[in-house]
Amino acid sequence: MVGVMLILGLTATAALLAAIAQYIFKLHMKHFSFSIGGIRDILLTRQILLGLLIYGTSFVIYLIALGHASLVFVYPAFSSSFIFVMLISAFFLKERISARRAAGMLLIVLGITLIALAQ
Repeated sequence: MVGVMLILGLTATAALLAAIAQYIFKLHMKHFSFSIGGIRDILLTRQILLGLLIYGTSFVIYLIALGHASLVFVYPAFSSSFIFVMLISAFFLKERISARRAAGMLLIVLGITLIALAQ
């Protein structure tokens, strides 16, 4: 079995890429309407295609991690994507992060840490 730190690194990389893809999607979705033509336009937009490519890369890295560790370890570690999304939202989208949300993120970090220590 591959080392815990390597699996955590792969999973965190996959989570970060997924969060970046979500950021790209968020930036470019406000320009489209919900209709057949709008959906077609969304899927043909360069930025959305870039986001899908990044998201796909995240998925491949996630699968690699999953191939070398248990699902019960990799899937919870992937929840670090929530942390990355919160940080990206705060710094780049200027969204407000409440104390309650920050506390929730700390619980996620604690959970990932406990799961990693159990390996």
